[in-house]
Amino acid sequence: MAALILGCGTTITNGDWQKLASSTGSPTHVIPATPSKYDVDPLLKGDDFDRIVVYGTDADLAAVVLRLMRTERLDDVPVGFVPADRTRSTVARLWQLPDDPVALALTGGDRPVPLLRDDAGGVLVGLGVVSSVAGTVYCDDALALRGSSPRIEVTPGPQGVEVRVSRGRLRKPAVFSGRAVQFGVDATEPVCDGVPHPRPMTRWTWYRHTEDLRAIR
Repeated sequence: MAALILGCGTTITNGDWQKLASSTGSPTHVIPATPSKYDVDPLLKGDDFDRIVVYGTDADLAAVVLRLMRTERLDDVPVGFVPADRTRSTVARLWQLPDDPVALALTGGDRPVPLLRDDAGGVLVGLGVVSSVAGTVYCDDALALRGSSPRIEVTPGPQGVEVRVSRGRLRKPAVFSGRAVQFGVDATEPVCDGVPHPRPMTRWTWYRHTEDLRAIR
């Protein structure tokens, strides 16, 4: 079977997209950036593909993965990723994607990676950021912060979450690992894979989903 190739966004111009679009026998669809269920779900109903390849940003990948989770297809379909700009992609670094990721996405094998969820029903595949933090943060039972930090970064890690708490320019970040990170802080806007949450939050959690993502990497 072929790959289901999804090009996200209106600027589909670079060589990687051209390689994907010309791959033999693979259905190719151009859909909006950060696509909604109306863009993705109809394409997932078919059974004529054995993998999904997403071309776009980390946010685009997260939007597609969210629909796989919502339609209960995480365990069925491996997911490949071709970043439109790898210099801005945390996923490219975490998945250790090669300089030419197209061949890997189309023919490579998959390995499980933790998938993170949040309180608002979203998913995190790359980088979560909470800036200007004032309050208390726990990673599992470990106290990660009591006080203030200019920036806290969260990425998927072997246990679930990897948490980096900035302690100022002259000190190394404090690093924590666990299944979940919980924030109880003054109102701030979490940023998930480059997309700010639409309103300030005083409580926020990223936690490991019960199913992993079948990442082609």
